[in-house]
Amino acid sequence: MKRSIRRASAVALGAVAAAVLAVGPAQATPASPWANCPDGAVCLYPEGQDPAKSPSHKFWSYGAHNLSGQYNFHWILNNQYGGARAKLCSGYNGTGTCHHDMAPQYGWWTNFTPVNSVVLYLP
Repeated sequence: MKRSIRRASAVALGAVAAAVLAVGPAQATPASPWANCPDGAVCLYPEGQDPAKSPSHKFWSYGAHNLSGQYNFHWILNNQYGGARAKLCSGYNGTGTCHHDMAPQYGWWTNFTPVNSVVLYLP
């Protein structure tokens, strides 16, 4: 079983733009994180945990990130920007079968038992 979610960025962006216009550029602040996942990161949440909680792993750099001890169902959110993507691979170092290729602002609820690495990349 897998489920996906997409961040409602258009609505949030409109609200931020309206706030910036109302208070002026000197008062502008960066957008808040999505489900406690900072902008520019890919976040993995503990087994069975709702993404409204804190992630157990935050990945920032391009390339493969090896996992250990991650079993059963987890949320993973891609909060990168600029077209950066993330995918899940069955082997270490981004090898094996890769799936769940996530565009920015997408997330998956999926079984991590066969997953041994998360790969961040820019196509």
